[in-house]
Amino acid sequence: MLSSSTLFPVALLSADRRGDLSEDVYRIKAGNSPDPSVELAVTRLGLADHGRASGVPVILLHGSFSNRRFWYSPKGIGLGAYLARAGFDVWIPEMRGHGLSPRNRNWRHNRVADYARHDLPVIGAFVKEKAGQAPHWLGHSLGGTTLAAALGGRYLEAGLVASAALFGSQVSRVYWPLKVPPVAWSSRLLLKRFAHISGPRLKRGPEDEPIGLALESLRWHGLFGRFGDKKDDWWAGLASVDVPLLAVAGAGDHQDPAWACRKLFEQVGSEHKQFVCLGREHGFDAFGHVDMLVSKAAQAQVWPLVARWLRDPLQPLLGEPAAVSPAPGYS
Repeated sequence: MLSSSTLFPVALLSADRRGDLSEDVYRIKAGNSPDPSVELAVTRLGLADHGRASGVPVILLHGSFSNRRFWYSPKGIGLGAYLARAGFDVWIPEMRGHGLSPRNRNWRHNRVADYARHDLPVIGAFVKEKAGQAPHWLGHSLGGTTLAAALGGRYLEAGLVASAALFGSQVSRVYWPLKVPPVAWSSRLLLKRFAHISGPRLKRGPEDEPIGLALESLRWHGLFGRFGDKKDDWWAGLASVDVPLLAVAGAGDHQDPAWACRKLFEQVGSEHKQFVCLGREHGFDAFGHVDMLVSKAAQAQVWPLVARWLRDPLQPLLGEPAAVSPAPGYS
C-alpha cells in the first residue's frame, strides 16, 4: 500500500461522507518514538461538496479521557464541524490509545513528555505537508498542556505553528499534600499498582488514561517539581516562545481555574497574545471546564470567537489591544 506521506508511513484508513462533511481518517506510524509500536489516528474534516480542503489548517487536540468526538459528534455537531463548515481545513488527532489510535506496547507508561516530544511534531509535519502551510493549533485541557510542553520544549519547529490557542489549560494549581514527601511517595507507590485510570468508571469521559500521566503529574506537583521532564524545563522554555497565543479560561471552571490559566499565559513570551476569561464580566456565560467548548451556549458565544482568532490572530478579540510582552526569541 502506498503511503499518504513522503515523510513517514501513513495509511488512509477511510474516506467517508458524513452528511455535508467529508471525513478522511489517516493512521501515522512514524517510528520516531522509543516505542516503535506507536500509531496515531488523525481525522481530516472538510466540506463534502467542495473537493479537497483548501482553507487554513487547524489542529484540534482533545483533553484527558476524551477523543475526536469532543470536537464533532456522529451527527456532525461540534467545534470541529463548525470550523469545517466555516471553510477551515480541520485536523483532529487522537492521542495514543484514544479513539481510533491503538494502544502502543508501553501504553501504561505514556506521558505528556512522549506526546509533546514525539507525537505533536509528527502530526504537525504531516498536516503541513498535506495542507501546504503551517497549521494553527488549539488544545483543550490536557491537549493545551501538551501543546504548551511542545512549545516550551522547542519540539515544534517555528514553521509548524501559525498560532496556538489554549482552552482551560494550566499547570500552576497547587496540591499542597503532594508537597509533603511521604504523601508523594505513598501516592506514587499506590498508583504504580494500576495500569490506567478509568474515565468511564470515574464518569470523567469515554476513554481511559495511562497511569504514566498521573505519575508525571505527581512529579510536576511535588516539592521540587517543575513543568518539564529530566531533560528539559518546559516552563522556562515558554518565555522564549514567539508565536501568536490565545489563552481562554472559564470563570466557572473549578478544575483549571482562570487564575492558573492566566499564569501559564503570562509565562509565554509571545509578542502577540491575548487572554480571555469567559464570564459575565465580559458578556459571556460563566463557562465551566467542558461547556466552554461543548454546549449550546458555546456554539453561540465561543465558536465564533475561535473562528475570528483563526482568521487573524493579531487582531484583538474583545475590542481591546492584545497583551504585549517582550519576546526574546529562540536562542
